[in-house]
Amino acid sequence: MNKRLLTVTSVILAFLVFAFFTEGQTSGKKTTKMPTVGILQLVTHPALDQIHEGVVAGLKAGGYTDGKNVKIAYQNAQANQANLKTMAQDFINKEDDLTVGIATPAALSLAQAAKNQSPVVLAGITNPVGSKLVNSLSHPGKNVTGVAGDSPYQQQAAVIKEVLPKAKTIGIISTTSDSGGTYNAAQMKKTLQKSGYTVKSYTISSTNDMLQVATTMAGEVDAIYAPQDNSVATAMKTLVSAAKARNVPVIPSNDTMVADGGLVTYSQSQYQVGYQAGQMTARLLKGEKASSMAVQTVNKGNYAINKQTAADLGITLPEHIVADAKANKEAY
Repeated sequence: MNKRLLTVTSVILAFLVFAFFTEGQTSGKKTTKMPTVGILQLVTHPALDQIHEGVVAGLKAGGYTDGKNVKIAYQNAQANQANLKTMAQDFINKEDDLTVGIATPAALSLAQAAKNQSPVVLAGITNPVGSKLVNSLSHPGKNVTGVAGDSPYQQQAAVIKEVLPKAKTIGIISTTSDSGGTYNAAQMKKTLQKSGYTVKSYTISSTNDMLQVATTMAGEVDAIYAPQDNSVATAMKTLVSAAKARNVPVIPSNDTMVADGGLVTYSQSQYQVGYQAGQMTARLLKGEKASSMAVQTVNKGNYAINKQTAADLGITLPEHIVADAKANKEAY
């Protein structure tokens, strides 16, 4: 009986010793949590969709693949301000490691929700200094950095002069509630005025106003410039239709708006904007600080043309512009 008791006791003692050392080894190992990146997009639109695709690709190039070693949580506010606020706060409540804002309203909502606690990456944001998202492009000074998306105004003004040599009065349309669009419109107005054009400004409060305002504008100008403005981009086809009825060309700010009927432009790649933002996101995940990471810009651009629009308006585009657009697959 004593031998049996001794045997049982020995077994129990051995088990306890094994459990002790196993626990010690387990507790000594660090559990690696898969980082989470929250992406908040203002609205569904080809330009913003391209930025989103670029962010994911840039992250992958930086060593982070969704579902493998990073979790990407994506939300689209569909241009609803209340959605932006709720979704931004949801990312913060879930303690995402960092967030990416596509378009200025999304970035502002994320920055306000994060309160300088978790990094926010800007993707295609116009005038981040003026929006008070960063202190300066070279020294953000806050927990916010990313890629700015100003249009190449000088090159676009040069396109208007070359393609439409007889144009004298240019109309610019923007949305009153879109700070980025208003800024872009003002910058292009200054550029065109310095080039000798008469510039007339028009505004809409929402996409519902586009048809009426565009019809009026087309009767008063020689050409229309459509800046980077979310509502203008969304209603681009309506703008083009109203302008074509008066045989007035629309020169937009980016290639996706050319695909929607704009005549021609010189623009940055929206995909490249997102790609660079994704690469910066990867650097932040590896430990760099947003406050000391300079805001980037996309310097490379190319022409985009709409062959059907040119034909409809009876405009022959310069050969070098056509060749560049075709080489970059931007001929629609």
